[in-house]
Amino acid sequence: MKENSLLTEGDVNFAESRKNWYDIIDTRTKEWLDKDAEVFLHQSLSTPCLDVLASCEGIYLTDVSGKQYMDFHGNNVHQIGYRNAYVVDRLKQQMDILPFSPRRYTNIPSIAFAKKLTDLFPGNLKRVLFTPGGTSAIGIALKLARVITGKYKVVSLADSFHGASIDAIAAGGEEQFKRYMGPAVNETANIPQPTTYRNDGDEIEYANALETNLQSDSSIGAFIAETIRNTDVQIPSKAYWQRIRAICTQYNVLLILDEIPIAFGRTGKMFAFEHYGIEPDIVCLGKGLGAGIIPFAAIVCRDEYNIAKDVALGHYTHEKSPLGSVAALAMLEYIEQENIIAKVQSDEIFMRQHLLALKERYSIIGDVRGIGLLWGIELVTDRTTKTKAVKEAEIVMYNCLENGLSFKVSQGNVLQLCPPLIITRLQLQAAINIIENAIQKVCAPAA
Repeated sequence: MKENSLLTEGDVNFAESRKNWYDIIDTRTKEWLDKDAEVFLHQSLSTPCLDVLASCEGIYLTDVSGKQYMDFHGNNVHQIGYRNAYVVDRLKQQMDILPFSPRRYTNIPSIAFAKKLTDLFPGNLKRVLFTPGGTSAIGIALKLARVITGKYKVVSLADSFHGASIDAIAAGGEEQFKRYMGPAVNETANIPQPTTYRNDGDEIEYANALETNLQSDSSIGAFIAETIRNTDVQIPSKAYWQRIRAICTQYNVLLILDEIPIAFGRTGKMFAFEHYGIEPDIVCLGKGLGAGIIPFAAIVCRDEYNIAKDVALGHYTHEKSPLGSVAALAMLEYIEQENIIAKVQSDEIFMRQHLLALKERYSIIGDVRGIGLLWGIELVTDRTTKTKAVKEAEIVMYNCLENGLSFKVSQGNVLQLCPPLIITRLQLQAAINIIENAIQKVCAPAA
């Protein structure tokens, strides 16, 4: 297959900056990376690998050469940090008692966690189903929506991502996951993605695009979207989401919210939809649910949707995982005991102040947007045209990696910052300093 020379970091890692990275890593690391490339099937977004990790703790990753990275990426699993002692202790205790529970049986940890989780939700959102991963949670939600509504079509947002399985990519809108895949499992229409820097009038127009689709096609049973778009940090207005909720209610269409990467305090609320005064019909959860240790995910839905008793919605081997349930329950307890959500709300003020100050100093920063401890710094070559500074974003990212800060670049030019919620102010400031020093490599400060 011919490589596309225009592909950038974050696509298939063929960027020039990635090639240059291998010139600065040590020989032992290169040897391990070569062995990795020999045995694993290569795929977009993760091949070739960046480095070889040996350990992790708190906000840090440590590679085999002893280098530490502050992890502002973490695949969104690290809300309460790596190897959280409170969670690890609970898991060790459970390992000695009941590490696995076959289907046909339940277990006390899964019941206890299900009760704890549903108690956090409003209204009648009181039914759960667990899965080993977020993509599977999306699949269950889509299957349940068909059972509930008798309809099989879905509306989602353009360029959206809801998982990498066939059914999940069909429901999403991100083209790189659909390449070579042929006919979709779900028949899906895409409406425009709401963006932070549009005014409410534009966003309401985008919300009304959902109604236009529903008016023209009575086979649509569900609308699925991230409440806040994680990758490049797009934060819709309250008016947008309240209009979407009203449209779904009017047309008897299920509102499925994908909070797999952003729940559990990331946005300064336990769940992102709490910012909008709406109540979804189904919520998909995952990633941080397993506390960065156990693969674990879930859906939460209304009690009246408990109508699929003759359908195997999930039927996964690790469905009621005692270990996953213990990890998730410990994660929630830790967030509550350490008052993490209040901390994140305070950290948001700190981040906004310091990142907006960076924007004032450097013309390459076209936009800064964020909520809680989820932030995006959008780099542009021209603020008026919003031309993406793709090459510059890669230079910044690799300079930060050299200096011990890991994050991802989204949409080619957005530095996405997603640190563990346990991070200290001194660590946040250190990370901002690293970013500023890297930005100075591509843009001089204003006089």
